[in-house]
Amino acid sequence: MLRRLALTAVVPLAVLATAVPASTALASGPAPSVAAFSESAFSGTGAAAPVPSAVPTSGPFAEARPALGPLPMPLPLPGFLDGGGGTGPGEADEVLTRLTVSVENSGVPGADGTFELECGPTGGSHPQGQAACDRLAEAGATRAGRQELFRETPEGTMCTMIHGGDAFARIVGTWEGRAVDTTASRRDGCEIARWNSLVPVLPDVR
Repeated sequence: MLRRLALTAVVPLAVLATAVPASTALASGPAPSVAAFSESAFSGTGAAAPVPSAVPTSGPFAEARPALGPLPMPLPLPGFLDGGGGTGPGEADEVLTRLTVSVENSGVPGADGTFELECGPTGGSHPQGQAACDRLAEAGATRAGRQELFRETPEGTMCTMIHGGDAFARIVGTWEGRAVDTTASRRDGCEIARWNSLVPVLPDVR
């Protein structure tokens, strides 16, 4: 009877001796992370692998981490992204029409010479700048005007043999974003009609 009681007391003590260190370790150590439980669940092992830190906390690389400076200021958005507010201070709008008009032998006082013409807004040294820009806008509003205004007379065109004077002009630059480089005279009926279509960009010599 005494021997049976002794064996009964020894078995619980052995169980407690093996269970206490495990429970003590769980109580005193850090709690396992969610990543560790997930890794052990997928791998099928009971032990959780350590999860490496993204930022070194010890060793030579821990001291080499640069300090974060101030965040950069946001860049201004272009006009088509910032709600159509237009260009910022100090920025000029692009002029789509900028022409250099040179005239000689026109016979019109103050018409001969080289003049600059800008449209949108109107500017330059052209003596009839606003009227010239209005004429260019009128021609640009129609397809025929855009095609014919600065087009030179094709070779072989039948023209009346009418001499309209010695006036000569050259126009170089851009018109509504399109390149222009043309000459005009009044040597025959076709060129006279073409010159007249360019008035007041060219002087009215009629």
